[in-house]
Formats: sequence, structure tokens, C-alpha cells
Amino acid sequence: MARIAGVNIPDHKHAVISLTHIFGIGKTQAKKLCEASNIPESTKIGDLSEGELDQLRSLVSEMNVEGDLRREVSMNIKRLMDLGCNRGLRHR
Repeated sequence: MARIAGVNIPDHKHAVISLTHIFGIGKTQAKKLCEASNIPESTKIGDLSEGELDQLRSLVSEMNVEGDLRREVSMNIKRLMDLGCNRGLRHR
């Protein structure tokens, strides 16, 4: 299994589907990542070379994903709760 952004990516699935296992990357963002790194969407992660994986890792590392994104979301929710607005009250 390839490891990108601290997440084990399934080798036997297509690149677009495998990239969606990373929190913060959906299908649209995964397609953009594949286009930016010149990887066909139908290519399986297990068939990629180490250079292509490194290119994907560098593109993903520039994005706000996984732990940083989870922290940002929880801080936004906490801020709304502290303000006492309707959106914040729904999380209590």
C-alpha cells in the first residue's frame, strides 16, 4: 500500500478513488490532482512508479488535508459555539 499524507492508500483501486481515502480530497479534487501530475484516472495506484507517487505526495502536501483540516473544522465549530449563534447551538 502506498502512503500519502499519513494515510494508507489502496493499491488495487483506481487513482481517483484511492485518493478520496484522504480526508479533505473528494472526487473532483482527486481528478485535479491526477491531471496536475499527468496520471490517467483509470491507472491503479499499485501500477504507479515511485516518481509519480512522489509527485502526488508533493501536491497533496501543499493542500490542507487530514489532521490540519480536522483541527480547522473543529476550531470553526468551537468558535461558532462560543459565539452562541444558531449554527453553533446546533452542535450542542
